[in-house]
Amino acid sequence: MNQLVCIECRASYPLDEPRWQCHCGGVLDIDFLPSFDLTEINQRKPTMWRYREAIPLEYDGSIISLDEGFTPLTGVMIGEKTVLIKQDQLFPTGSYKDRGASVLISKVKELGIKEVVEDSSGNAGAAVAAYCAYAGIDCHVYVPKNTSAGKLAQIRHYGAVLHLIPGTREDTAQAALLAAAKTYYASHAWNPFFFQGTKTFAFEVCEQLGWKPPDTVILPVGNGTLLLGACIGFKELRQAGIIDRLPKIIGVQAENCAPLYRAYQENLAAVPPVDSKETLAEGIAIARPVRGRQIIDAVRQTHGEFLVVSEDEIRKALAETCRQGYYIEPTSAATIAGVKKYLPRSSQGEVIVSVFTGHGLKATEKMRKLLEP
Repeated sequence: MNQLVCIECRASYPLDEPRWQCHCGGVLDIDFLPSFDLTEINQRKPTMWRYREAIPLEYDGSIISLDEGFTPLTGVMIGEKTVLIKQDQLFPTGSYKDRGASVLISKVKELGIKEVVEDSSGNAGAAVAAYCAYAGIDCHVYVPKNTSAGKLAQIRHYGAVLHLIPGTREDTAQAALLAAAKTYYASHAWNPFFFQGTKTFAFEVCEQLGWKPPDTVILPVGNGTLLLGACIGFKELRQAGIIDRLPKIIGVQAENCAPLYRAYQENLAAVPPVDSKETLAEGIAIARPVRGRQIIDAVRQTHGEFLVVSEDEIRKALAETCRQGYYIEPTSAATIAGVKKYLPRSSQGEVIVSVFTGHGLKATEKMRKLLEP
């Protein structure tokens, strides 16, 4: 308990060891027993740090926070049904990735680390850069050369050193891994502390529902940072006896890059690498997810599934959502397209929760081009 544990070889390490990967090359999880005092939580500031005792940080003085969290859970009409949407596009940097960045960079500060590297399709890089700026930690962000200009500007304005990598998203990840041989890897996919922040999504949803779980949660999935985090959070609440069941979790992928969907459909033991095509949903275009098998296992454990959506379905969902007054980026619209695909199979009275993951202002050029005839 209170240790880093490899999901491959089960080796363990102390939480205060600056390690993001097992010696065997496997990814690490955190074995940690959270606690929840609902009376105390209810009296605290409405941020994700109201769940302080459920976050594996030793010292309160290490916390790096921009008052992120506790975003609205809003009923939104999708088709002919009301779906509850967490408005995580309203975070300080404009995406849910602030959940993970706040906890991860707090731990980086606690460990006394002065410089980090991260790779991203944009949003995670912006989040890590922002919290590093607030903490006074030097930050290098590796991104694909074709990343949205707005996200690149955001990262630069936070003072991070930006590295533009030609080629695929996987080429960017490899460049960051090389840099991580000498500098601590504040990765939203590899580093387990990031998921200790994204799990607060589940805490907030259950609290906003009167400490009850929804029936179904529909989330985007590329590297699985939100989906795996949500799974961790719901499991911790059940283990604490606060909820009595897990919601069904459904992962949404873009048809042009859907390795998890393929592995799930074909019941494969491992996630096969795929040749991805360009997609509007750049945030989930991950051809080789580091935690792929773990993501599929998490979905299966909740009796969930994976859905894929086409580029046309993403465009339509984006237009329909914006016409309701919610300005979201195209990756967020992929999730809403997934919700639309699921709804005809939903039952009457089923409580469905989904999410707006990123703000439309983060993808201004792409949004502008979609208006062109």
